[in-house]
Amino acid sequence: MFLLQVLIVLLLVAAGVAAVMTQAANDALRQGRHVSVVAAQSFASAPGTAQALLGPHPTAVLQPRAEQARKRSGVDFVVVMNTHGIRYTYPYPQEIGKKFVGTFEPALHGRTVVEQAGGPPLPAGRGTDVQAVVPVTDTHGTIVGLVSAGLTVKNVARLWMPQLPITLGAGAAALVLAGAGTTLVGRRLLRQTHGLAPAELAGMYEHHDAVLHAVREGVLITDDRGRLLLANDEARRLLSLPEEAKGTRVRDLGLPERIMDLLTSPEAVTDEVHPVEGRLLAVNKRPTFPGDQLRGSVVTLRDTTELAAVSGRAEVARERLELLYKAGTRIGTTLDVRRTAQELAEAAAPQFADVVTVDLFEPVLHGWEPRTKDWRRLRRTAIGGAQEALPVHPLDDTVAFPPGTPQMLALEQGTGVLEPDLRRARGWQEHEPERSHKALELGIRSLITVPLRARNVALGVANFYRTQDSQPFGSEDLSFAEELTARAAVTVDNARRFTREHTMAVALQRSLLPRGQPEQDAVEVAWRYLPAAAGVGGDWFDVIPLPGARVALVMGDVVGHGLHAAATMGRLRTAVHNFSSLDLPVDEVLGNLDDLVVRMDHEESIGDHPDGGEGAGVAGTTCLYAIYDPLTGTCTMASAGHPVPAVVPPDGTVTCPDIPVSAPLGLQGYPFEPAELQLPERSQLVLYTNGLVEDSAHDLDAGLHTLRQVLGRAPGRTPDETCQALIDAVKTPHRRDDIALLVARTRLFPPWRVATRDVPPDPAVVPSVRAWCREKLQQWGLEEVAFTTELILSELVTNAIRYAAPPIEVRLLYGRSLTCEISDASSTSPRLRRAATTDEGGRGLFLVAQFAQCWGTRYTPRGKIIWTEQVLDDGTSSALASTPVDALLEQFGDPAL
Repeated sequence: MFLLQVLIVLLLVAAGVAAVMTQAANDALRQGRHVSVVAAQSFASAPGTAQALLGPHPTAVLQPRAEQARKRSGVDFVVVMNTHGIRYTYPYPQEIGKKFVGTFEPALHGRTVVEQAGGPPLPAGRGTDVQAVVPVTDTHGTIVGLVSAGLTVKNVARLWMPQLPITLGAGAAALVLAGAGTTLVGRRLLRQTHGLAPAELAGMYEHHDAVLHAVREGVLITDDRGRLLLANDEARRLLSLPEEAKGTRVRDLGLPERIMDLLTSPEAVTDEVHPVEGRLLAVNKRPTFPGDQLRGSVVTLRDTTELAAVSGRAEVARERLELLYKAGTRIGTTLDVRRTAQELAEAAAPQFADVVTVDLFEPVLHGWEPRTKDWRRLRRTAIGGAQEALPVHPLDDTVAFPPGTPQMLALEQGTGVLEPDLRRARGWQEHEPERSHKALELGIRSLITVPLRARNVALGVANFYRTQDSQPFGSEDLSFAEELTARAAVTVDNARRFTREHTMAVALQRSLLPRGQPEQDAVEVAWRYLPAAAGVGGDWFDVIPLPGARVALVMGDVVGHGLHAAATMGRLRTAVHNFSSLDLPVDEVLGNLDDLVVRMDHEESIGDHPDGGEGAGVAGTTCLYAIYDPLTGTCTMASAGHPVPAVVPPDGTVTCPDIPVSAPLGLQGYPFEPAELQLPERSQLVLYTNGLVEDSAHDLDAGLHTLRQVLGRAPGRTPDETCQALIDAVKTPHRRDDIALLVARTRLFPPWRVATRDVPPDPAVVPSVRAWCREKLQQWGLEEVAFTTELILSELVTNAIRYAAPPIEVRLLYGRSLTCEISDASSTSPRLRRAATTDEGGRGLFLVAQFAQCWGTRYTPRGKIIWTEQVLDDGTSSALASTPVDALLEQFGDPAL
């Protein structure tokens, strides 16, 4: 803006100078014409001029006179010429006798000629600017010659040049004043705008205008005389103000008296609520300029109509939530069905309903699930509230609800039924009209009936009644009643289930068997379990992933039946898991299991068994334990009195390998001999209990023959299809023994997913091992876990070099998880310990344990193998993601570790 003003001032000064110069030039030109005409006429009228022109030597006479007249008059030249324009005089004699330059013909007719024209050189400058030509007449009036006088350009300019400094000075002064004024105005604007740029001011105005008219709060500004200066769109809507309300006095707007007094009064107002046209407006008022002479007010209006309604609903919701909380603590304190139903009735009355009744099906009271044919007859189990307001059936009375009643509709639909006005509920009135009529006379007006459903089983109905002294039930009350009843139904069903011990025993036996297939790379498995016709047994199986991509396959059979056999099976299965976690050889696992069975038998022998049946002992339990290694395709197994598994290679031939079968578990003193089989890829290993091949209808040889026939019919079947085919072949309606079946189809680990490297016993090779590891992980696309794997490998290799014996070998396995194995010839096993603050070592294994998902040690005939596993999830390690490096390093100094 300052530069623009300077430019305008410069333009004005230039225009003024130009105007002054033009005016001065015009004035000088007029003055030059006047001077030229006077000088020419004076010389033409001078005595002797005409006589000299008529004389024989006009030049000799007139030249001195002309020069004298020129100098006296101040003109630049005085030229005398004859009627043909030939000069008789001129300031320069050499120009005498030449033709006059200019227009002189009109002067021959007696007129004065004034013009601007150039001519020969003159003493004052070259050419003329203004010259006048007048006639010279004799005494008879005859024109005998002409006289011309004029001024040159230089002399004409000299007339206006003295005014130029004044004009320029005035322009410079104006420029200085304009600059000073602009500077002062600019500084004041900067102070007023706090240094904001025009664009920022425009943005602030736009934002202010946008916010002012977009907020859901009315804004009014009034001055000290009670005039409305500003009203945003929300204020116009809330107060129904016209568009032309701005500038109008508040008292002329037709507002309610209370609002008008509030707007015109000087007092401040905080959150006063006033009704205006069906709305509740919260009003706040503050002065616009506190402490200033300019007095005005800013008034904000907020529509709180919906807020008040929401607050009311929120209060009701809070009370309902509090009631639900109290009901949750009061209902289900015992596992008694009747007591639980009574707690529901007492929790709902009188806080929610005036009268509450609970009706349950008869089988529910005895712990059984009701059937559809039991729905029409229920037993009155609980009553709560003012019983005198409703002629209800007494406790333990049988209640029959025919079709069309609200209770039967609720049971059929599975949802609550609302009857806001029982005077119009025909179905309810037609059921026992005498009782219904009396209830209406006593003031019953509204009903909600909700089915008691738990785990998608209908247990009964809960009826909530309100009298005419209470507000009728609504849709929100129906939702609350359904929520309250659903919570109570769960506790009722829990009490019902509490009595079903036999069903619980079956569920326990089922829960002790595997529920899903564990993730592993070695085999593809499928299994089946068929319980015996009477009671539960102790047949069991398991698939246990082992380090190094190996898998353990277990099949066992506990002697006896019933809950004791199922519990023993669970204990043995847990023990096998624990022994497998130690990564022991198959014969040692069976040896430890044999010791456990002996101890269990000893406990049973000194225990008290009043039933004399199920606690007779567990000696004679059989078990087959096998470990399959997909890297070599070998399967090592040992049997403790268990049937030999069947092997089906890809060509379809069925064989039962000749492996030594040792004595069953619990006999103690008999060794368990392992056997090793080489299984081609996609071979099926079939493990089973004797219930599959032995039955009362046929002997063992016939069962084995049937087994071979079924397995040899379709060698390309999947494990699941093989399981189903075997079960279909031996399934009979009244089996006396359980059947457990496990089919595993072998896989071979891809060679490209295995990396092996020998490590010399030199600490200097550790960096090269890390580089080798990094390169392999890049080839496998596992760059995300490269750093963690390098750290783990570096720590384990360093420990092997320092504390173990050669040969040392590193192996990486890339399967569902990344496995690192470091083998050496030492039998010393590392252990995790807490390093003291002053210890220089002892922290490496801690890092390994934190960064790896799991780690451990297994012994081999040549020494031991330390292994770690890292779970891969989209190329990353979950252990690393959950354990930041910085956090681990900070823990070294924690005394609690």
